[in-house]
Amino acid sequence: MRLARARTDDGVREGEYRDGELVTDDGEYAVEETDLLAPCEPDALFCVGRNYAATLDQMDYERPEEPDFFLKPPHSVVGHRDPIPYPDWAEELTYAGELVAVIDEPCGDLSPSEVPEVVRGYTLLNDVDTLDQQGRTARKAFTASGPLGPWIETEVDPTDVEMYTDVGGERRQEANTELMLFDPHEVVSFLSKRFRLRPGDCVAFGSPANPGLVEPGESVEITYEGVGTLANEVVDPR
Repeated sequence: MRLARARTDDGVREGEYRDGELVTDDGEYAVEETDLLAPCEPDALFCVGRNYAATLDQMDYERPEEPDFFLKPPHSVVGHRDPIPYPDWAEELTYAGELVAVIDEPCGDLSPSEVPEVVRGYTLLNDVDTLDQQGRTARKAFTASGPLGPWIETEVDPTDVEMYTDVGGERRQEANTELMLFDPHEVVSFLSKRFRLRPGDCVAFGSPANPGLVEPGESVEITYEGVGTLANEVVDPR
């Protein structure tokens, strides 16, 4: 099942998305892809870095002994097909295609085996980064740095998903989530022992190798098979 949020003539509605139709408790709405909003409204978006061995080799990072995480704030979140403004204070903007778990209920101190019971489903993130800035917060926590969507898929095994990222029609990333150093259940369990997770909170599991530069006018399309495709164009706000 695909769960989505969308703009309708009756305001923002949430429900099951079925090929251009949003089925809600109070009716059915025809929606275009541009009507889709970020599928949830997280209080926190937890992002794990350095979670693929190939990425460690490419970026010359050390292998972490436990999940290495940071946070993006709520105002970083935009939806599928929303533009990504190229910041006028940065010169190196990068993309990174990531799988994301959406939490469904208040929870904490979970074992990995308990994680599936509290996850609503999975969506996608483009972890946009201004690589030339200093420190993770400056690089990754700015407005529109967290495109999220297009919907939440409730029926998927997150430990074995093929993915690929296309930029301007060129294949830039290709991998499988089975190559993660810490699998999704391990990551959510780890975070739940440090934070009381809330409904709508998101946990992103890191990017495979070849996150790279993107320029105004280029479209970034991130696909995780069985989940969907998140697409956003980088624009020059000037």
